[in-house]
Amino acid sequence: MRREDEESDEEVQKWDRTGRPGFSPHQKVTFALRMMAYGSLADSIDETHGMSESTCLHTLEQFCDIIVQVYKDKYLREPNQEDLNRLIHKAEDRGFLGMIGSLDCMHWDLKNCPTGWKRGFSGRSRKQTVVLEAVTSYDTWI
Repeated sequence: MRREDEESDEEVQKWDRTGRPGFSPHQKVTFALRMMAYGSLADSIDETHGMSESTCLHTLEQFCDIIVQVYKDKYLREPNQEDLNRLIHKAEDRGFLGMIGSLDCMHWDLKNCPTGWKRGFSGRSRKQTVVLEAVTSYDTWI
């Protein structure tokens, strides 16, 4: 049940018109993560768990917005000169002159690749994949 002193409706489990509790914030986050990790469609969450497509999409959008807000100042920004100097100095100490980070790549299988896109995402294995590339520093900052 909702308390009067609650500041945000987003943190409160709501009740539907029949008086049953709606999805908890933990369930909503789990569904958002499932949609991102497995490429689950919002309507499949509706079919399997009963959460409406619009609620799934709204929850996913809120989740992504919160991640950006939480991490943007430290992790989702371009490095400044002080950051670059620190990274270069640390790499030089390890014998890598002028290096600020390491590049890593992996092929991620697209199991639900749309038919029209299959040729553009075919790799050596003839499976549909997308290449994920990440650059990271020694402390996984960038």
